[in-house]
Amino acid sequence: MKAVYIVALVAVGMLGISTGCKKKEGNSQMTVKMVDAPGDFQQVNVEVLQVQVHHSGQGWINLPTNAGVYDLLTLQNDVSATLVNAGTLPSGDLQQLRLILGDENNVMVDSLYYPLATPSAQQSGLKINLNSNFAPNTQYELVLDFDAEQSIVIQGNGSYSLKPVIRVLSINPI
Repeated sequence: MKAVYIVALVAVGMLGISTGCKKKEGNSQMTVKMVDAPGDFQQVNVEVLQVQVHHSGQGWINLPTNAGVYDLLTLQNDVSATLVNAGTLPSGDLQQLRLILGDENNVMVDSLYYPLATPSAQQSGLKINLNSNFAPNTQYELVLDFDAEQSIVIQGNGSYSLKPVIRVLSINPI
């Protein structure tokens, strides 16, 4: 009789553990927006090809990205560009976000366009730490501030390079 009682307790305990685990499963959604502060250039154009997030259990996940060339200086005064609109991803710990840039990056100074050298952005992407836990069945909005003024570096030979200064303004459930 004791053995049946112990087996019943173990079964009830396993059911409780199983039910508890299922509550943590599910998907979250993420919208990623980009904004900028004023800069001392006429245009700062950055080509975003892909947005990815690093999930602690799944590795890098591609989000459905609105790829294109974005003039950072137009993203001011409550204007933003939506890079990802409600991309679905597993809930849980998101450690990093990565922006993969293309080759169409340039800056306009005195009505002339200059290419922006982006040494590692095409290969490994621009990584931004998130270290956030996304709850299941919740939609989040993440706002990135891509600071054009601090990101453009004038080289000694008169060329320009992009050393991105990007910070997360907010990660909020919506």
